[in-house]
Amino acid sequence: MRNVTVRLHRDFAIGATDPRLFGAFLEHLGRCIYGGIFEPGHRTADARGFRQDVLELVRELAPTIMRYPGGNFVSGYNWEDGVGPVAERPRRLDLAWMSTETNEFGTNEFIDWCRAANIEPMLAVNLGTRGGDAARNMVEYCNHPAGTALSDLRRKHGWDKPHGVKFWCLGNEMDGPWQMEAKTAHEYGRIAHEAAKMMKWIDPSIELAACGSSGRRMATFGAWEDTVLQHTFDHVEYISLHTYLNNYDGGTPAFLASVDLMDNFIDEVVAIADAVAARRRSQKRIMLSFDEWNVWYRTRRNRAARVKEGWPVAPPILEEPYNMEDALAFGGMCISLLNHADRVKAACLAQLVNVIAPIMTETDGPAWRQTIFHPFAHFSRMGRGRVLRAEIDSPTYSARYNDPQGPINDYYEIPAAPYLKLAAVHDDRAGTLTLFALNRSLDEALPLSLEAGGFGTLAVKQALQLADADLKAMNTKDDPDRIAPKSLATVRVQGGKLEATLSPASWNVIQLSLN
Repeated sequence: MRNVTVRLHRDFAIGATDPRLFGAFLEHLGRCIYGGIFEPGHRTADARGFRQDVLELVRELAPTIMRYPGGNFVSGYNWEDGVGPVAERPRRLDLAWMSTETNEFGTNEFIDWCRAANIEPMLAVNLGTRGGDAARNMVEYCNHPAGTALSDLRRKHGWDKPHGVKFWCLGNEMDGPWQMEAKTAHEYGRIAHEAAKMMKWIDPSIELAACGSSGRRMATFGAWEDTVLQHTFDHVEYISLHTYLNNYDGGTPAFLASVDLMDNFIDEVVAIADAVAARRRSQKRIMLSFDEWNVWYRTRRNRAARVKEGWPVAPPILEEPYNMEDALAFGGMCISLLNHADRVKAACLAQLVNVIAPIMTETDGPAWRQTIFHPFAHFSRMGRGRVLRAEIDSPTYSARYNDPQGPINDYYEIPAAPYLKLAAVHDDRAGTLTLFALNRSLDEALPLSLEAGGFGTLAVKQALQLADADLKAMNTKDDPDRIAPKSLATVRVQGGKLEATLSPASWNVIQLSLN
């Protein structure tokens, strides 16, 4: 393959990454909560039932904000069920995942877990079976200091200080027919408007995300965002996006090319949001919250395989095993988020533990890293700073990608996917320039030449690569480090220029010190 060239300059940036870009997601779904982060009686559990082995991996993964309690679950959730004495909490049938919810873990436990993990909490309110009244009451319970029935109830429950939750989601995927009390765009827009108004009357400091369409392939996409933002524009700061990449057709080149569709999706939602602003002659810009994203396909299509008989508690569902090629596509999604740092200000990997997750556990047993753990940890730990505009000259390839989300089962034609997908992040405080580079060629090494202007002399601080000859290789309980980052020895730097050779089908992170 011919050399790929990249040119960038210190003075030309896309935007700064918001700390909330590196978030994740916990839902009352399968073993995400029960047997995931929370397992009283586990050998590592503390007095609150929090698994310390999982917390240790979470700290290594380094997510910054955590969405809770759903997801589909939230559209039927009564937040009051999850507070107060545990022995008095009701058991409920959860229609989202055909399970029994014990409510042993609820809002206050979630806040305590976030504090233990040093993560900002993000809460979602139920705008499916409930509405604005329950939403504003939840804000009062969580955020009002004292002196009212709900704030004093929180204090009676043992949490004297307010939780101070700043980021709230106005429901979840409300255009999805799988959602409890799904709504039209006008129905949802009116309810979200009124809920947002009252929530901000309770606490004017909070920020709100309105639900975007459930996916780019939904028939409602586009018109939904436009209508919802017309209703909610004055009260929200964000519109949400959700997407999951798949490898249904088994074609790795198309799977890796599909990452570029995430860029297109972001650009489309930005255009819609700005069109709403333009019609209002408003300088306000709605930012994007990409609060569900991941690779997901093995456990997705067959609902019967996901639903267990007998309304079990925390059944093992959606426990996606991730391989090497999944980690490559996942890394490409991280790059897409970085390269839209000007408008994507929050994002949540779905999900954190066991359920389509970077961390897997065995009940009463160990916890380990899935393959996708490593690109996210690199992204979160080294992706803080200013994302620079990169001019990339790379050969391309075409692909045909199947994306059967929603009612439309069709293919995307991807005419020109560059073999190199790259993001460059400058952290002025740390004195580093970090390159995140995905080589999408399955059989050829990629010779990379990069020129970084305005930085002076560069030096290699660290260079890591995730690659394996077997793209189907996975990490398991018995072999948890089968796929793990290794040193990338082919990087050479002279002045402000870098030369490197990127192995076929590889995720690469090159961190440079700035002198």
